[in-house]
Amino acid sequence: MERYMFASDIHGSAFWCRKLLSAFQESGAKKLILLGDILYHGPRNDLPEEYAPKEVIAMLNPLREKILCVRGNCEAEVDQMVLDFPCMADYGFLVLNGLSFYATHGHVYNTLSEGKNLPPMNPGEILIHGHTHIPVAETFAADRGEIYWLNPGSVSIPKGGFPNSYGLLTGTRFQVLDFAGGVIKEIDLKHEL
Repeated sequence: MERYMFASDIHGSAFWCRKLLSAFQESGAKKLILLGDILYHGPRNDLPEEYAPKEVIAMLNPLREKILCVRGNCEAEVDQMVLDFPCMADYGFLVLNGLSFYATHGHVYNTLSEGKNLPPMNPGEILIHGHTHIPVAETFAADRGEIYWLNPGSVSIPKGGFPNSYGLLTGTRFQVLDFAGGVIKEIDLKHEL
């Protein structure tokens, strides 16, 4: 039973990146899947705690073999110049523990417009994205059938009254966790839709 960690919206916070990497190490996860907005805070957000993109770069680059990443709306070509792992893909299609994930940042493909912005997915597949900074672990009724919809929330700039968070897949169980280990959301991704 493999474990995989999902995180989004670090936004250049060295403070929260350290907490994330500590949780990653303690979790025993095989890979850290970053769902974008790694280094830059973006013009709509306040500066996160201990904003230091160069420190975030120095923390993430040594883990390049353990990181999978998709591009967020705050990534630019210069980010790829300083990061030692690919970060410019708009999406990734992953098969983890026998489950099919469509991983993206969420600024293009999402469930926010009555299913009109869904990527090409089959019933029972999993859409996971960040961008909204709000954790989600539920099913979504699309015109082509039920899909799973996941969002690990934000590592550094949570919204909607939620705490700073990340996601952890253990077998077929997905949990959104705060940095004290508390469960914010969870879902079994193998139950019948």
